[in-house]
Amino acid sequence: MQIHPIHTEEDYQKALNRIEEIFDARHGSKEGDELEILGILVDEYEKTLPYCSSKTG
Repeated sequence: MQIHPIHTEEDYQKALNRIEEIFDARHGSKEGDELEILGILVDEYEKTLPYCSSKTG
């Protein structure tokens, strides 16, 4: 498991691709933990995007 902060569109796309690969991972497994962390990182990154409707302000 190699998890890095998401700083660029390329990082974002890599994270989304990895999420798709491990989407059905069992909760509590190594891949399940990776999926949970990637989900959090993607969610936080999406809040910084200008077209994201979940951003408040």
